Amino acid sequence: MPSHSAKMKIGLYGTATGANVNGWRHPDAVADLGANISAVADMARMAEAGLLDFVFLADSMAMRGHDWEVLARSSTRYVAQFEPLTLLAALSMVTTNIGLIATHNTTYDEPYMLARKFASLDLISGGRSGWNLVTSSNLEEAENFSREKHPDHGDRYIRALEFADVVRGLWHSWDDEAFLYDKESSLFFDREKMHLLNHKGAHFQVRGPLNVPPSPQRHPVMVQAGASEPGRNLAAETAEVIFTVSPGMEEAQKFYSDINGRMAKYGRAPEELVIMPGISVFVADTEEAAQAKRQELLELTDPVVGRDYLKHMLGDVIDLSQYADDELLPDLPVSNANRSAQERLFKMSREQNMTIRDLYLSVASKGAPAFIGTADQVADEMQRWFEAGAADGFIFLMDYFPNSLADFNTMVIPELQKRGLFRTAYEGTTLRENLGLGLPRRPKLQAAARLAGE
Repeated sequence: MPSHSAKMKIGLYGTATGANVNGWRHPDAVADLGANISAVADMARMAEAGLLDFVFLADSMAMRGHDWEVLARSSTRYVAQFEPLTLLAALSMVTTNIGLIATHNTTYDEPYMLARKFASLDLISGGRSGWNLVTSSNLEEAENFSREKHPDHGDRYIRALEFADVVRGLWHSWDDEAFLYDKESSLFFDREKMHLLNHKGAHFQVRGPLNVPPSPQRHPVMVQAGASEPGRNLAAETAEVIFTVSPGMEEAQKFYSDINGRMAKYGRAPEELVIMPGISVFVADTEEAAQAKRQELLELTDPVVGRDYLKHMLGDVIDLSQYADDELLPDLPVSNANRSAQERLFKMSREQNMTIRDLYLSVASKGAPAFIGTADQVADEMQRWFEAGAADGFIFLMDYFPNSLADFNTMVIPELQKRGLFRTAYEGTTLRENLGLGLPRRPKLQAAARLAGE
């Protein structure tokens, strides 16, 4: 059993067109969810009614690829969607308890700007925000930021490490009661409770302080999703939540143990981190009906879309349109994009003799395992992972809105509550309180010193 909580944590992956590449095509799906503020507000309120910990918004700052005929069918999730921080600020006004997490990459931004935007969201929401730190696996983003080439994988993580240090340092610019607003003495803030960062590193020089006060949870929760070797080290040092994808429980256990084993090196304890694998869920009154729901989505798979999504998951290193669906995956060069997913899928293809069609159907919901069956059966599997040290909770990959979330809320959540595995009321008003995380400590080790070998 995970040591820091007797109850599992559950977040909602609320991507614009559904976590399944075919989700938006379902007859009942809200196809324009990414640009429909009324529908997104309904989604957030529904997730909060289910007492979920947070809504998680993925993001990319470019469409993937240059073949516009293919992109018109396959790049749906990054074509028509709100900028996530703007959207989450709006959602904070129509929700009360649920956390609000957004992806933003460190490759094409500056740490001061990011720190300021997320700190503002955290303050607006009353301490419910989180930042999902990524280094960008989208090669096309470079062309939107005056660059001809996406930075190398290793270089992106070195920059990300320093970037995260600067952001956390800026978020600690002010002690909790630094702002006095004292009209009598004419003191707006207490100078002794203000801290300059004065960071000078390999990539950034940032003086500070940040001109946003701390929120009730002090600063946003740090979320990380990388599973490569550099990504695991970054997560062990900086993350408070990890969104991971493991094909099975054994792999999830190994990942869970590996990350927790790395934390002591950075002066951290496992209780400071919540590890949450992504899962796809198909639930119904009978196992046969649940299987039929999954099959219905898989039958919507356009081969062009399937191959293009698999191409991205393999790190954009090969044009799969030249291969037939019943062919096996060829050998691949090393990716400069999504390296951990590439390695996992290539291993699966060889060990299980999977065709290209087998592979793209298997990754239709981000390559996450599918828990399929009755509420009892789905809860059994979630409980098995949770109690076996494979997860502190899960990120529910909503295949499409609204049915996927409605089914999960009305069937799976009550069964977990009946077993005492999930809350019946929110524990607090901040994301940290609900995740069982303490207030963050002021960072001691800065990237400038670390990168210099001090």
